Amino acid sequence: MTNQKLQDYFFRLRSNKVFEMFVVSVIIFSALMVGAKTYELPPVLLTVTNILDWTITFIFMAEITVRFIGEPRKRDFFKNGWNVFDTLIVLVSVIPIDNSDMAVIGRLVRIFRVLRMISIIPELRTLLNSLLKALPQLGYVMLMMFIIFYIYAAIGSTFFAKVDPFLWGDISISMLTLFRVMTFEDWTDVMYDTMEVYPLSWIYYFTFICLTAFAFLNMVIGIVVSTLEEEHRLQDAERAEAEGEPTLKELQAEIQELKALIKEQHSVR
Repeated sequence: MTNQKLQDYFFRLRSNKVFEMFVVSVIIFSALMVGAKTYELPPVLLTVTNILDWTITFIFMAEITVRFIGEPRKRDFFKNGWNVFDTLIVLVSVIPIDNSDMAVIGRLVRIFRVLRMISIIPELRTLLNSLLKALPQLGYVMLMMFIIFYIYAAIGSTFFAKVDPFLWGDISISMLTLFRVMTFEDWTDVMYDTMEVYPLSWIYYFTFICLTAFAFLNMVIGIVVSTLEEEHRLQDAERAEAEGEPTLKELQAEIQELKALIKEQHSVR
């Protein structure tokens, strides 16, 4: 088998859905293995899990090899950050450190093998890319939320410190208490305690919850959904370009050319 035929074969293999599902199944099984090792296991089961762990590692090595050989341009393989991540995870897993001082790192690396599902499943990559692209806009929302938290924490510490010093003693503790209120973790108990001294303090909690738990949460969801839709549009455009389909701009240009041609024919007549 020539190199080109071998590359074509591995390219078809790595694009095969059955191969992809097999790799995902191995990743899930690897995650279950890591969870199983957190329990007290008999020596026989520990031996079995170690054998299975090395088997999984060799399967991952074979999968990385298939993906690398199937890459049409080998130099582009490591330009993809996920390919670099997968390769590093697999290579570190090969190092025999289970019985050394770095056994904790070895276990952590095996835990991170679950993240390889992101590189295998395109939909997960789309979600992660959308979240990363939304971070700049989310940063401003978080900054505004911090300002609201700070203002309300200062007010709460000023008025409620004598009611419950444990929850409102200083501004940092007050911000932690407000986070509890925002997540609805027994927040009514906090409110009723302050209402015994300040009957109208419910307004304080009501306005804070409306600003944070409702308004800001909807803003965060809106930003993420908008970014996800934009990511899907970009992927559809790239897919259409790869398949040779005309883009919207090209169609508009062709329509303009047709209109100009029709005008010229009418002017000649």
